[in-house]
Amino acid sequence: MTDFHRPFRDDATPAPAEGPATLSLMRTCFADEIAIDFPSIAPAVDRVRETFVSSDDRAVPLETEIALTQRQASIGAIVPIALDLSGLCAGCGGRGESWAEPCTLCAGTGERGHTHHFRLALPPGVSDGARFRFVVAPPSVRATRVEVTVSVA
Repeated sequence: MTDFHRPFRDDATPAPAEGPATLSLMRTCFADEIAIDFPSIAPAVDRVRETFVSSDDRAVPLETEIALTQRQASIGAIVPIALDLSGLCAGCGGRGESWAEPCTLCAGTGERGHTHHFRLALPPGVSDGARFRFVVAPPSVRATRVEVTVSVA
């Protein structure tokens, strides 16, 4: 046996106050907490929905053209390509605002243009009018279908 008295669970916690006065007190206590700028997950949810629900066949590809010489077409080439893609604004994280002010970097849209640089390796014997289709998915940018048309001069 022990002399230590442990209170019952109901004895240890005070009864909560009830009524409109308590509710207004709680609202005033946390009034400044509501204004904290939490990141919005709406753009992320939209991108997940696009990725899993929409089909790549319906998406209009981003089209570009590259010019090769006869020699490059016959032996193959590695061609640098720069694509202008739209993605999340790094300044506001895609929210379009910062502390209830419109983001100046994206003008409140939540998206900015990003230039994506990569190199496309073309096989030997590429003919004029050949098309290459692929998907690029750089960080902070939604996956984009690309169609490259080869022009041999």
